[in-house]
Amino acid sequence: METTRELGARLYDLLKSVRLIKQRRADDRPSVPLGLVGMLTQIEQLAAGAHARELAEHTGLDPSTVSRAVASLVAHGLVERRADPTDRRASCLAVTPAGRAALADAYGWYGQLLDRALADWTPGEVAALCSALGRFTRDLGAALGGKPHLGPAPADDDKFGAVPAPADDDNLGAVPADDDNLEAAR
Repeated sequence: METTRELGARLYDLLKSVRLIKQRRADDRPSVPLGLVGMLTQIEQLAAGAHARELAEHTGLDPSTVSRAVASLVAHGLVERRADPTDRRASCLAVTPAGRAALADAYGWYGQLLDRALADWTPGEVAALCSALGRFTRDLGAALGGKPHLGPAPADDDKFGAVPAPADDDNLGAVPADDDNLEAAR
């Protein structure tokens, strides 16, 4: 029980840190609205031709949340809607060149931050953290009755460099759209 309580306290600290990271990134790099780097990352990972319903399913978010996030990304010129060639009534989502540039900037920003934060860690410690976080998010997803693996496939973990990419705004497993969720800091 004490271990569970300690883990809960560390998770609270982590969530607080993620919120601070998101806010700092939004202040430093306002090209992507606060909380939406993770959504933009997910659209990129689903590739051109992704539908909003697939994005909602992939992220585990409510379709209305995805719809608002996509609308904001479209309004900022980071994502575009294209007619689905197989169903003219539907539209597909695609990251624009401006969206790709914003993602490259975000990856660089997170990479620099993680490099500074982990400067005194050995490569083995970083690898152990990545492995433990990956297992934890998979097992937590399974315990919640969801898909056993949240976020991108393990082969995609090096997207932000040697350390897995940032969740939600910025990726720690699932990609939620609000400030109380973990972000694309995978």
